[in-house]
This record gives sequence, C-alpha cells and structure tokens, in this order.
Amino acid sequence: MTPFPGGRNTIERIARLGYGARGIVYGVVGALALLAALGQGGRAGDSKDALRAVLGGPFGAVLVGLIALGLVGFALWRLVEGVTDADRRGTSAKGLAVRGAHLISAAIYLGLAVSAASLSLGLGTSGGDGMHDGTAWLLAKPFGRWPVALGGLGVIGGGFGFLGKGVLGKGVLGKAWRGDVTDRLALDAQARDRWAGPIGRFGYAARGIAFLIIGGFLVAAAWHQRSSDAKGLAEAFALLRAQPYGWILLALVGAGHAAFGAFGLIQARYRHIDAPDIDRVDDAAGAAVRALT
Repeated sequence: MTPFPGGRNTIERIARLGYGARGIVYGVVGALALLAALGQGGRAGDSKDALRAVLGGPFGAVLVGLIALGLVGFALWRLVEGVTDADRRGTSAKGLAVRGAHLISAAIYLGLAVSAASLSLGLGTSGGDGMHDGTAWLLAKPFGRWPVALGGLGVIGGGFGFLGKGVLGKGVLGKAWRGDVTDRLALDAQARDRWAGPIGRFGYAARGIAFLIIGGFLVAAAWHQRSSDAKGLAEAFALLRAQPYGWILLALVGAGHAAFGAFGLIQARYRHIDAPDIDRVDDAAGAAVRALT
C-alpha cells in the first residue's frame, strides 16, 4: 500500500478533506436509514437530515462546521476536476459527460456546505428545498417541462451507470458490479479484492438505486407538471420502505449508503489525486471563461 496521508500540494489536501467529509455525511445517511429499517430510529433522511443528526451529538456544532469546510473542499475539487481535467478524462463524449457531471456535483456540494455552515452557526438550513424550488421555477416557464424531464433522464442514466448498465460505466458493465472502483486507489491487489472493491461496489450499487428513483420522480414531475412530484433521497427511502418486505430493501440500500460513506473515507486516504498547482487551475479557469465570452 502507498497511502498519501499528507498530500503533495494544497489542492490535494483539500480534495482529501473533501472526500472524508462526503464520506462522513453518507455514512450517517446510511446509518440512519439502516436504523429506521430495523425499527431502532426515526425516519430515513437525506444529507441535511444527517447533518442535523450530527449537530445533535456531542460537539455537534464544531463537527458540522468542520464537515462544512470539508464539503467546500470537495466542491472545489469537483470544480478543478471538471475545468482542468485533473483525472485525464479527455474530450470524448464520455469524458465531457463525466466532467460536466463533476461541475454539477460541485454546485450541489457547495449548496450542502452552505446548509452545514448555517446549521453550525445556529441559523438553521437556508434556501428551502432546492429540488422543489428549482423544479417549480422551470415548470412555470414555457417548455420548462422538457429540461426537468431531461434532468430526470440524466439522473436515471447516472443510476444505471452506477449499477452497471449506463453510459458512465466501464465497458458494458459499470461501477457497481464489474467496473473497477479501485482503479485510482493506491492499494495492492489483495487489499482491493478483499475489502476496498466490495465496499465500493456495494456503495455505488446503493447510490445507483437511489438515483433511479430520484430520476423517476423528476420525470413524473415533468409529465404531470407538478413540482411536488420532484422528490429527493428521503422520499426515495420512503418509497422503498413502502414496498412488500420494504424494511429489507431499506436496510440493504441504507447499508449500501453507509458503505458508500466508508468508501469515501477510503478515497480520502488512498485515492491517487493528480492535483494541478493553483497557478494551473487559475490559467485553466481563465481559458474556460474566455472560451465562453
């Protein structure tokens, strides 16, 4: 094994902090869902509910504040990945799609970081429900149902990619089953096969199921032109729980989200991060802005 405990430059350290913060959030999300499935807790919730759960524990405000900083770091790293192609995705259709997804991810995690910071400072979560509000705004526009539907189909495509059948997968099968989720980890083959790979595949499979359900909600909102049909992770968990033997489904998907969180901590420790220098990031960002003007 060749860990990178300190990071070679500032961006790499920020990225590792970000992977760790994301891992903690989804670890808590998965734990809450698993407890709800087993009848040992309340409602299975989303990432904001996970932050509230951390806030209610010992040193909650401090921990949530640190998570907020980490999520800002993860958003920055996703921005760097998308703009500078730090992971060498290239300019093929697939590479551009992945880089575009990283830019969307940067915006999402920046919003979550703002919510975490607000909670840490005792201000509560701000901005309402972003999915409902954004969907309502689009549906109020002429032809607004089409971008909502396309967004839903994009989320569904990401779900299939995680599960193994989508355009984001590797070959004909994606990350969940045979895709190499450990290809960027500085681990030997034995560690990859014994624990890192199974944890990562289980986590990506659970996220894939959640993406399929959330994407379906968005498509339904576009079809019926009702923003109330646009729902997030908490509602996806509720839908699973409502099925026959739903507690088993919720327990499996909840455990998978906990595994996704654990894999985030593994990435924080062992992921190979080819982080560019800050000057290179500035140059790449400037070139991107000039290309758009």
